[in-house]
Amino acid sequence: MGNLKNVALPLLLALSLLHLPFAESIWFINYHIHIVNDLPLGNSPPNQPNLFMHCKSKNKDLGDRPMVKGQDYTWDTKLNFLRTTLFFCNARWVGRKSRRFDAFDGSRDERRCLEYHNSCMWSVRADGFYLSINNATWFKIYPW
Repeated sequence: MGNLKNVALPLLLALSLLHLPFAESIWFINYHIHIVNDLPLGNSPPNQPNLFMHCKSKNKDLGDRPMVKGQDYTWDTKLNFLRTTLFFCNARWVGRKSRRFDAFDGSRDERRCLEYHNSCMWSVRADGFYLSINNATWFKIYPW
């Protein structure tokens, strides 16, 4: 009976901690990932896609998306228990360049994407891929 008490008490304590506000905010945050096509139009008509984006994780394929200038490719995700959630994207700028990049990496983005409404915001530009955590200041993270 003593052994059961040694196992059950810590387990009940751990489960009760999951109901505290800080635990909920850490474990159950819904992150919003946005990728906006900010590429120049060049000779393309404004309603014709000049960027194709295909994003996925190990368990979820979000599919291939043709994007016109200004269009936002967005999805939500939560961290897994080990904080290893990873969404990567293959971007193809029609007739120019292509690149794979990590759009959401749980170990990298868990804290920094909390700053602005739990959002990671990306801007695809002519010289690379920019990230903002506040929708005001942008940092070039990946070149083409």
